[in-house]
Amino acid sequence: MSTYDRYTHAPAEPTWQVPAAGSARFSWEYDDGRDRLLALYQKGKDKQWDGAKRIDWGQEVDPHNPLGTPDEVLTLYGTRHWGKMTDRDKGELRQHYASWQFSQFLHGEQGAMVCAARIVESVPDLDAKFYSATQTMDEARHAEVFGRFLHDKVGLVYPINDNLQALLGDTLRDSRWDMPYLGMQVLIEGLALAAFGMIRDTTDRPLPKQILAYVMQDEARHVAFGRMALRDYYAQLSEAELREREEFVIEGCYLMRDRLRGAEVLENFGISKAEAAEYSERSEYLALFRQLLFSRIVPCVRDIGLWGKRLQEAYVDMGVFEMGNSNLDQLMAQDEEIAEKLDAERFAAEEAARVAEVAEVIEAGRDAGRTGD
Repeated sequence: MSTYDRYTHAPAEPTWQVPAAGSARFSWEYDDGRDRLLALYQKGKDKQWDGAKRIDWGQEVDPHNPLGTPDEVLTLYGTRHWGKMTDRDKGELRQHYASWQFSQFLHGEQGAMVCAARIVESVPDLDAKFYSATQTMDEARHAEVFGRFLHDKVGLVYPINDNLQALLGDTLRDSRWDMPYLGMQVLIEGLALAAFGMIRDTTDRPLPKQILAYVMQDEARHVAFGRMALRDYYAQLSEAELREREEFVIEGCYLMRDRLRGAEVLENFGISKAEAAEYSERSEYLALFRQLLFSRIVPCVRDIGLWGKRLQEAYVDMGVFEMGNSNLDQLMAQDEEIAEKLDAERFAAEEAARVAEVAEVIEAGRDAGRTGD
């Protein structure tokens, strides 16, 4: 079945075309490179994995409760509409929210794949081209697994959110080679990492937990890559050039914050845009969610050298200024540990099952021998 048969409504454009800008850059220096980036490139090669094999796709998923997260996270919870909903209605609402969230993850990962390919093309340094090539493969794998989860397990797909599409478009249309780093590696990837983490840590469903943990293990490297490359480059820029990039960050952060309303879901349940916006603003969970989502972005922006007065004021306005003190390295280390722990638990269980199966075969052989006697 085509993905188009799964969409809640057809995307506005079957193929979205973004005019390319900027130059393709070649480097003839093949021997020299930054040790940190080359080490990250080596890690990127070592950590490649197959989404069809590493993830246990045989696990069942209830389409009407794909994530198993508390109903309190749903924007309609506790409103006048919630009390009128049947159990079936609530199941469909859970399905739509999960579909909406993972659909935006899917579209964002395709955007990340295109941006990573653009970085390969436009970045001047060969060590960065090497790493971006591994990231392009990572993002393709992420789009593959999110698409499979939506298509095979949830059974519903939402088109790309307008604000996410706007930021992707702004990122790709800019001719400056560092903008795909800033728009994708810092803003879109940073926000996605925080969203992945919140669901990973609250879901009680093994399949989405696996998918998110393994994707986050990759994304932690991608954000580290953006930090390294941009920190080095932005140290050379003038005040005026830094302010231009800060304005881009401010606009991008507001777009990312506003894309989290999920009004598209509520509209599918007959609720007007105005009322959907009101419920989103009043939702305590969404307010906390929006704040925590910037736990990866704000410290990264500060770390790469974008911390002017206008940007700081914007973060105060959003209520996320204190996030600048978050320990990014610690968060990334935790992402790595969680993925490795899931692998260890899964493969230990599979090994125990295999040993038990062998023992059963041996015992059956002994029983057959006794019967023969």
